[in-house]
Amino acid sequence: MTRAVAAFCGLWMVWLGATGLQSPVNSTGADWPPGVTTVSSPAAPNSGQPQLSALGDRVVLSWVERSGDTATLRFAERTDAGWTAARTVASGADWFVNWADVPSVIPLQHESMAAHWLQKSAVSTYAYDVRVSFSRDRGRTWSPSVTPHHDGTQTEHGFASLFPMAGQGLGLVWLDGRQMKEGAHEGMSAGNMSLRAAMFAPDGTQASEVLIDDRVCECCPSAAAMTADGPIVAYRNRTTDEIRDIYVSRLVGGAWSEPRAVHNDSWRIAACPVNGPALSARGRDVAIAWFTAIGDQGHVYAAFSSNSGEAFGPPIRIDDAGAVGRVDVELLADGSAAVTWIEFADQRSSFRIRRTERDGSRSASVPVSAIASGRSSGYPRMARRGNELVFAWVDAGDTPQVRTAVAPMK
Repeated sequence: MTRAVAAFCGLWMVWLGATGLQSPVNSTGADWPPGVTTVSSPAAPNSGQPQLSALGDRVVLSWVERSGDTATLRFAERTDAGWTAARTVASGADWFVNWADVPSVIPLQHESMAAHWLQKSAVSTYAYDVRVSFSRDRGRTWSPSVTPHHDGTQTEHGFASLFPMAGQGLGLVWLDGRQMKEGAHEGMSAGNMSLRAAMFAPDGTQASEVLIDDRVCECCPSAAAMTADGPIVAYRNRTTDEIRDIYVSRLVGGAWSEPRAVHNDSWRIAACPVNGPALSARGRDVAIAWFTAIGDQGHVYAAFSSNSGEAFGPPIRIDDAGAVGRVDVELLADGSAAVTWIEFADQRSSFRIRRTERDGSRSASVPVSAIASGRSSGYPRMARRGNELVFAWVDAGDTPQVRTAVAPMK
């Protein structure tokens, strides 16, 4: 994280503690959800960077464990009996490990899985590559890793989002710094960060690499989801006059559509807020959640689409008083959506969830867990497995550890 971003985050926390803004939306449906229960986590102490990925009723939790200079990417699957025993994907002493740029392990069709992590390419802090590996036996063995980008520059390649394609294929998008100066990360003179996509065939060979957007926010996580009409990706754009709103692009007819704003928040900020969007899709229904701070007031919003993300309805305010952001979203069986975020009010932060309907009505918000508001807590996560919501977050105590919880749904 650059000094500019760190300074912004520090000022942000001061502002949040000084505000007492109330949501303009009345809460309804206070009987939902039935309750959140903490469950034993498969992650060991000194763990962080949780990620939850789902395909059908398969939910995979991945995380990074640290031992000295060595980082190890591990994962477990959620079952009716609890979490499976943890398995290892890969490890290394030359990895880039960051609170917001998080590795992942995702289920593909049949017994296949894919994983990604970040590996340093030079001594510069932000010189690192995305590494991708495949498993065809549910994570028992993994292929040698490859990079989806082939520019050869010692610049930032990260904030990747993986999604399943037909058969056992894989798609992914990532932030690509090949147009930036080597060793640079942010600033008007550093060049432009871009968003790129790649596709891998079921046999693991790369089929394509294309540009989606040639100027995006430098360090906000991306998101991806599969609709009935193909994949949709979301990210924070960056205009020449520093408007950094959330945009989406869809893969239609083999080509990525012209990116468009989900909503014109017109948030002008001269530093990356390190706060990306979240997506969920089922059929042609899509839900998106994001953070914005117009007028220096931090809030979380959600919106719905019924045409695979071609257009979204009006934003629905999600937070209660003020938000740090770091959102996640899951569509529910009845078409509503569960949204999570970090709330910050009265000098306290919490990882919270609420349900929102397409008409803008909302349940009361419910705490999942207390959570630190700084970088040490990373991005809390949520996934849906049948009639169960699964949560993961970092307990940033003396020894950080990934924790998990569940909430049954009626």
